[in-house]
Amino acid sequence: MPQSPPRLVLASASPRRLDLLRQIGLEPDAVAAAEVDETPLKDETPRRLAIRLAQEKARTIAAGHAASHVLAADTVVALGRRVLPKAEEADEVRGCLTLLSGRAHKVLTGVCVMAPDGRSASRLVESRLHFKRLTAEDIDAYLASGEGIGKAGGYGVQGRAGRFVLSLQGSYSGVVGLPLYETANLLAGLGYPVP
Repeated sequence: MPQSPPRLVLASASPRRLDLLRQIGLEPDAVAAAEVDETPLKDETPRRLAIRLAQEKARTIAAGHAASHVLAADTVVALGRRVLPKAEEADEVRGCLTLLSGRAHKVLTGVCVMAPDGRSASRLVESRLHFKRLTAEDIDAYLASGEGIGKAGGYGVQGRAGRFVLSLQGSYSGVVGLPLYETANLLAGLGYPVP
């Protein structure tokens, strides 16, 4: 009896993560967003937060998809030890952009893959961005676009905020939400066929 092909579940409702997976030729069999509390623990560093949330999301979804490889990721924008919120309203976007104006910050993306046999592997990818000094007009125009809502740190580098970036060191796809090199290696290392 032929073995059925391995299944892949993306533990994220992010359309950006789905697009990035498709960019490297991977189409998940299912997409299932994991509901986990994203509040940082007491004294938790931004790095630990990103990897912990990715692992929790993978475990949560794997519990209902035992025969699948589960891929989860979480992106944290940090200014020093301060974690910037996933902006849910315009005032939060404005606050994040005001803090990031003219400064360097880190984008930390944790990735976790769980295999059907229970094995798992995780990676943390760190990128450093430096924003230009933003004028009130820059911020107002970005707010009017609505792009910052629902995004960590109040911006999406793949959209209009790309014009704010003076430099980016690290993984561009990681800043968007899924570092492709590390993701492909994690999947392949746990037996999922990567084209």
